[in-house]
Amino acid sequence: PPATTDSDEEDNSDSSTKPIRSEKKKNLASLFQTGGNPPKEKKTKKKGPPKVAESEEETPETLQKNSNKKGKGKKSKKLKEERPPSPIIEVDNLEEFVLRPAPQGVTIKCRVTRDKKGMDRGLYPTYYLHLDNDKKVFLLAGRKRKKSKTSNYLISIDPTDLSRGGENFIGKLRSNLMGTKFTVFDNGANPDRANADWSNVRQELSAVVYETNVLGFKGPRKMTVIIPGMNADNERVPIRPRNDNDGLLMRWQNKNMDNVIELHNKAPVWNDETQSYVLNFHGRVTHASVKNFQIVHGSDPDYIVMQFGRVADDAFTMDYNYPLCAVQAFAIALSSFDGKLACE
Repeated sequence: PPATTDSDEEDNSDSSTKPIRSEKKKNLASLFQTGGNPPKEKKTKKKGPPKVAESEEETPETLQKNSNKKGKGKKSKKLKEERPPSPIIEVDNLEEFVLRPAPQGVTIKCRVTRDKKGMDRGLYPTYYLHLDNDKKVFLLAGRKRKKSKTSNYLISIDPTDLSRGGENFIGKLRSNLMGTKFTVFDNGANPDRANADWSNVRQELSAVVYETNVLGFKGPRKMTVIIPGMNADNERVPIRPRNDNDGLLMRWQNKNMDNVIELHNKAPVWNDETQSYVLNFHGRVTHASVKNFQIVHGSDPDYIVMQFGRVADDAFTMDYNYPLCAVQAFAIALSSFDGKLACE
């Protein structure tokens, strides 16, 4: 089937590799701002934005294909120099980091690996998310729950503890019966177990809707991603539905977009020469796959909110920008692996 691959045109206008000028930054913030009531639940003083040391010279990534398919780090010296180092991202408190929006103007570059070892891993692989830098810092793990009627992935901040009851449980991804719509929750309580002021109830962090096209799932997919908006302090507006009719999906379906932002995947362009659909991933993706995608806001299709693509059989790059956090981006990526959608 025609698949999305990385286009090779030299394009140096990649917003993620150049520091964004303050004017652009303002517009950027306003794309995702929905006002939203400042959260009443500030118990602790929030730490300032994470310390990010920008590398001196941010040169756009070269679009050279990585000749080493497995990407195990035995890259040739030459490639090493051409790829700019990721900014130093401090992950001091993992739980806080994975729920915190990426700082504006910084692309957080990650790698997703899929582990299919073991008896039933083919059906229930574990997915791991690491920062794609020299230290390869572990961020999240995700795995599909077995006895669930719909697809249900648990997301944990511990690579070995993927239990629902464990203290490392940080969120989950749940699909509808058709497997075409997904909702991402944090680790708060089910609305049935709400306390008096509702402050312990889980937040919905995002929703993903897949539409089939004429080719079924064989051609490029259409994805809609719905996320909570940001308030004036650039913090996520908490969305704590009291029941299933109040969630992100229902709000979106009812066109009630208060405090909600709608994003889409960027439509790939058909390339006659390669006979495939093409997106420019600026050298971050080396294998054609229908799973490759970029998420953008309709008002600024050049600003890539998130991109995901294959670099080896069981390895993918996942990069995200403001206003997404790691849990949102990882869950969106997990939804794209789901059985009903997988067509490879």
